[in-house]
Amino acid sequence: MIVNEELEGPQISSTKETQSEELEIFTVEQNPVMIEVVNVLTHLGRTKKAILRAKGDAIPNAVAVANIITEKMLKGNSKVQKISVDTEGSVGFGKMLSTIEIILMKN
Repeated sequence: MIVNEELEGPQISSTKETQSEELEIFTVEQNPVMIEVVNVLTHLGRTKKAILRAKGDAIPNAVAVANIITEKMLKGNSKVQKISVDTEGSVGFGKMLSTIEIILMKN
């Protein structure tokens, strides 16, 4: 069961989906990168895994969040477990939208 929750504090356009095993999926959007980093770091303080998802123009933000966490904030204590890249679009002609999913693990 997936439940959408609003984040406490200032209104942030990224969403957090929670499943029964405390697995949170962070949808990274066009917010300041450091706000997203703080949200993910807060979650990683409680659990060992976080999933970042982004679409289209927000993909560079998701990559930046993952790099800041694994290379700067938690260097040596975290890693990228898996990166999945996909494209959504209609068959034939139409607009295509790239997506990315990055799974971060804390050691």
